[in-house]
Amino acid sequence: MTAPTRPALQSPHLRACDAAATARALPFAELVQAIEVAAVEYNDGHILSPERLVVPLGPGGVMLSMPATSHDIGIHKLVNVQPGNAALKLPTIHGIVTVCAAGTGQPLCQLDGPVVTGRRTAAVSMVAIQRLLGRAPQQILIIGTGVQSRHHIQAISDLYPACAVWVRAREAAAAEAFCAEFSCSIHAKACPADIPDGVDAVITLTTATEPVYNEEARVGRVVVGVGAFKPEMAEIGKNTLDASVLYADDPAGARHEAGDLLRAGVEWSAVRALARLVREEPDRSHPFVFKSVGTGAWDLAASRVAMASLGLA
Repeated sequence: MTAPTRPALQSPHLRACDAAATARALPFAELVQAIEVAAVEYNDGHILSPERLVVPLGPGGVMLSMPATSHDIGIHKLVNVQPGNAALKLPTIHGIVTVCAAGTGQPLCQLDGPVVTGRRTAAVSMVAIQRLLGRAPQQILIIGTGVQSRHHIQAISDLYPACAVWVRAREAAAAEAFCAEFSCSIHAKACPADIPDGVDAVITLTTATEPVYNEEARVGRVVVGVGAFKPEMAEIGKNTLDASVLYADDPAGARHEAGDLLRAGVEWSAVRALARLVREEPDRSHPFVFKSVGTGAWDLAASRVAMASLGLA
């Protein structure tokens, strides 16, 4: 007697999103809410996000492996950074975020890694500014005109369309060109030598190794440092840091990656987590600096938003 044939296990359809589809699946309003939820979960140990693994790849490149898991999904962001691609007229960074169901381990979708990183990073900055100011920003200064600056100005345009944006770059022409690129979506102007008094938030988005912002700390102005992600990098100077209350999206990661804070010799026990900012109203009689270094927990938060947008949640 022939044994009955067992039906083959059917794998779910793996939804693959390119850069444009990933961006559409990650609206900033939903991202901000998801980041706030994830900040508390991560702080309480309900999202696990170990330190990223870095492996050499090719001539001068690296492969970065960043997993994160929670009760509902697990994600793995694989990012390849190859500096030599500039000479080939190719993007320096390529990456994929794979989202899996926690209960079964089945892969559900793939998202464009650089877009996920850019948009969730901008969303973290928006959470920090809104929470620290306690209101919508009226004027923001962006320092830098690279990829992250583009994600940030898109976030500002979507969430705060009435906000005026000032832009500063190493060359005035670069700032002018950047402003012209986004002139249809938001009021953007190249920043003069002296920062206008009405600027209530500054976001540094460069790869500088020397501070690009070292002003006297000011009550009512939030400074967000994003670009310096290695110990040898620094965007915000000691003059600003020493007189400010410090927050970081991931204080543990900042101890290894936040060159600004490392160079200034900050007291790490005084650096407050994003989760505390979500849970408690800050004392706004002090100036604030928020340092963003990133964690897989924010990629997981973004993946939750994408899953809902794609109808896969």
